Amino acid sequence: MCNFDKDKGPRRLMKKGLVLILVGHVNFILGAIVHGSVLRHISKPSQHISTEYTVTNIISVTSGLLSIASGIIAIVVSRNLRIVKLQIGLLISSFLNALLSAACCTGLILAISITVTHQGKGLMMGCNETVVPINARSPVGAQCPFDSTRIYDTTLALWIPCAVLSAAETGLSVWCFIVALTLRGLLPCGNKYIKEQLEEMISLVQGAAFFKKLKV
Repeated sequence: MCNFDKDKGPRRLMKKGLVLILVGHVNFILGAIVHGSVLRHISKPSQHISTEYTVTNIISVTSGLLSIASGIIAIVVSRNLRIVKLQIGLLISSFLNALLSAACCTGLILAISITVTHQGKGLMMGCNETVVPINARSPVGAQCPFDSTRIYDTTLALWIPCAVLSAAETGLSVWCFIVALTLRGLLPCGNKYIKEQLEEMISLVQGAAFFKKLKV
């Protein structure tokens, strides 16, 4: 990734930006569906708030939005490699998105582990126990203000793809971050790309001067 090719590099950066936008959109939609179908039932102010679920959902939605923004910046940079402000924008946005996506992936894995370990008891916040302690896998006898029959399967079916997409966002953001370092000539990539650009500019100037002398 540090060997950013000035010929094929912009096209690769554009492709990564498009993929990042697509992944960010899908992750944002899945996060919104999880909140609309599950978390809104267990995060009302009048009920006990399940922190691991609400925080994870907020990070997931924010990560999706930041991934979309980072993808757009990557596409713009691929068309304007020499603009310093865009390079810095790609550097900052990709770095922040990599951290946020990694935190999102970690939080989702933690939430999935807690849900599976406790058989979805955290998903049954707001339900009244009647005879026996209830969990999301066997909500028999629970008096809930929502349909609890498929809440366990639905949550896991949405969280697992979100975790995979968050991992993909992390990898793409790290790639864009390294490209931004290369464009700026910073460590660990060094200033090889900057030297190539200077050499190209010098050769163009020398060529223009040579043709000018021929015309004279």
